Amino acid sequence: MAHSATLPPVRTTDFNFDLPPELIAQQPAARRDDSRLLVLHRKSGKIEHRQFPDLLEFLNPGDVLVLNNSRVIPARIHGANEKTGGKFEILLLEECATNDWWAMMRPGKRAKIGTQIRLQEKNGSTTNIFATVTGVNSDGHRRLQFSGTNNLFHELDALGELPLPPYIERHGENAEDKDRYQTVFAQPAGSVAAPTAGLHFTTEILEKIRARNVKICFVTLHVGAGTFLPVKVENVAQHKMHAEYFEVGAETVSAVNTAKESGYRVIAVGTTATRSLETMARLNAGFLNVYKGKTDIFLFPPAEFQIVDALLTNFHLSESTLLMLASAFAAPGEKSAGRDLILRTYAEAIRERYRFFSYGDAMLIL
Repeated sequence: MAHSATLPPVRTTDFNFDLPPELIAQQPAARRDDSRLLVLHRKSGKIEHRQFPDLLEFLNPGDVLVLNNSRVIPARIHGANEKTGGKFEILLLEECATNDWWAMMRPGKRAKIGTQIRLQEKNGSTTNIFATVTGVNSDGHRRLQFSGTNNLFHELDALGELPLPPYIERHGENAEDKDRYQTVFAQPAGSVAAPTAGLHFTTEILEKIRARNVKICFVTLHVGAGTFLPVKVENVAQHKMHAEYFEVGAETVSAVNTAKESGYRVIAVGTTATRSLETMARLNAGFLNVYKGKTDIFLFPPAEFQIVDALLTNFHLSESTLLMLASAFAAPGEKSAGRDLILRTYAEAIRERYRFFSYGDAMLIL
């Protein structure tokens, strides 16, 4: 490996593909498990076209299935400049302390430090809750101090909408989104985007998985701004991930460590579960420990994976960090083989008219 320093860098444009816009899922499937499932056997390159409930056929007794149980918060709120009446859209990103948040704002240029914004309820009526801009960071995000409430977090159900991704081109959430943009197992609130690979699961499918003697356990990773941010650098290695809060509890630690010691597989549902597990592996010599903290791990080719043996994920945006993670997983330790395999697979998914992104179909990489 002495010559590795001379290898050209992994470039963002290497992960580019063309997607017909009509394949971007604008609505969820009629039922959660109505989605399709593309199964990629990474060693052979073989592809199977299945339905999501067929996932059961690929799970073996003793396997551990790890899901992210973070709940999406209604993080998109609206308000008006107290002096000028100018309208603002605020997307809450991260709570620093009670009533102290980082946010994306539109129009950002008008949100100068000191600007005071009176918040509105979802129905448009004004409130006595104010946001004052107290800082700006290098990404253009605003730091906001809220007043008129003991804790903004407790007001969000009245004020906020679920922050559907920008490629879902309809105005605001509809009644269905309230249910369908959360997983059925969502628990602690804190994400600003859904851990979408988990959206396909129903309580019935989870029961059937348990009946197969597959252990189901959870991590919590609150999905943050990084999900929305494009990779802006040419050399992928120079991209800095935003840190996201995650925690791994004792039950998951025990189940995963036992599986790894006993030769059973650990199957991660989603890139967020994968990042949580692989962060722990790097902190703890290939095993898990009970942990609460932040991760900014960025997995791209030629990354190796120490915990995750199979990955269930959705179809991701061109040039995104999520696509890079899937590419790394498709051929661990290889610089371009995984990317080539994933892009070939995506090309077939496009030919077969799979639905892409958050409300789209699923992909299982074995």
